[in-house]
Amino acid sequence: MKKWIGKCNAMLLTGSLGLIGSTAVASPVISELFYDAPGSDAGLVFVELFGTPGDSLDGLLLEGVNGSGGTVYKSINLGGVFPFDGVFVVGDESGGSTQVADADFIADVDFQNSPDSVVLRDAATVLDAVAYGSFGAGDVFAGEGTAAPAAPAGASIARFNPWIDTGDNGADFVLLDTPTPGVVPAASAVPLPASAVLFVSGFLSLLVSSRGLTSI
Repeated sequence: MKKWIGKCNAMLLTGSLGLIGSTAVASPVISELFYDAPGSDAGLVFVELFGTPGDSLDGLLLEGVNGSGGTVYKSINLGGVFPFDGVFVVGDESGGSTQVADADFIADVDFQNSPDSVVLRDAATVLDAVAYGSFGAGDVFAGEGTAAPAAPAGASIARFNPWIDTGDNGADFVLLDTPTPGVVPAASAVPLPASAVLFVSGFLSLLVSSRGLTSI
């Protein structure tokens, strides 16, 4: 139930981007990264992307950049389209499958622990990048602005507001004690006009009535 509500809210708020204006991101972004599971990472870690519903991910790449030396140690060719809620989850592959709930794509996304960076790009342009951890003088930073915090085992780093990219990972990302693949924070601090709030409230009421739900 909670997950369904989160997806509905994300869909409704995504549909209200025309009212939000300049806060909306035009390009897909990395919205959550879970790179260090307790024990083995195999099949458990994931990268979540947020973009415009219906947009294709064909031709996009996810790259892991080593903080020590700056080499690209992992490159993943993506495919598919962003679903109706704009949330696309790449689950780590283990034995041909993944344990990540609601994964839209399966690949080897077992990125290294910090300090490192993950980059989303096409053949010519970097679309988004997040660096995480404490970078020393000799380390290579491939993120934006300042680094996001390093996540302890079992926690993820997530974009505080998937509709906003300030160009500073340290400002945009927070730690989540419990990773949330497939769910963006629908209660993000996006200032909706009163008309949009009324529309969202009314539409959710209709959904509740039509699905026979007693509360949300």
